[in-house]
Amino acid sequence: MKEEHERRVRLASGIQADRASHVVRFGANIGKNEALVARDDIFASMLPDRSPASFETIDLEMLGLSLDDADQNFWQIQQSNLQRQFADKIRGRIERQQITHASVFALAPQPLLIELGRQLCDILPADVHQRHREPSTWKWQNDAPPIEYQTTMPATIYPTVALILGLSASIGQDRIISVLGEETTVWSMTTASPHSDIIRSPADLARFRQELRRLFDTIKATHGEDVTINVFPALPVSAAVEVGRVWMPKADLPLQIFDQNRQIGGFVSALRIA
Repeated sequence: MKEEHERRVRLASGIQADRASHVVRFGANIGKNEALVARDDIFASMLPDRSPASFETIDLEMLGLSLDDADQNFWQIQQSNLQRQFADKIRGRIERQQITHASVFALAPQPLLIELGRQLCDILPADVHQRHREPSTWKWQNDAPPIEYQTTMPATIYPTVALILGLSASIGQDRIISVLGEETTVWSMTTASPHSDIIRSPADLARFRQELRRLFDTIKATHGEDVTINVFPALPVSAAVEVGRVWMPKADLPLQIFDQNRQIGGFVSALRIA
């Protein structure tokens, strides 16, 4: 009965079987708030380009954790849990070609979104969706001019390397210096007017990937292969996931991801991508 119902839905929506996509939901606590990715509008937001391969979503969740992000064990526990859940629920199915395309819907702290992208990598074709605030939906809006990304290169090169990714909010260099010290080479990628609803179309996200790929290559060519990039993100959720997908383990420098901690009042080191 379930298979017959799914067949009728595909026929009704005019979507062919080769456009089917498995839905991956990821939710994790953001500060004191639990991030739950509601199912109600997920499937509708995929149309007309994709249809759900199954009406059962693949859930990667760790909600209700008694620790918060001020606890020194929080990030290690969350990262390890996400890696285990991904291995158990997704990686084997990709290797067996049971999952050939994914549609990703995620709400979580930025370091964990980047880790999710690292797990997905770019081997599996995927559509990473963005939760818009105005209007409140996961469906792409395509209602704004293309984003013009701005990359700032440092004037002086120091051994310590930092990268500001400021699309949803501005991050001043002074905040980076307060964490890493004066002798820090600060690179940045931002826009003229950062805000939380800035990414409105798949084309915006595709250009972000392209610009970040070039920036990773430039930083490596400038600093060599023996440094770590300290990443300070203020990104829409889709862009944070794409940071992890763009990063290549054999080609790119390791990343140390920082997170803004409201209790401490500044950035703290969260997790490492290597």
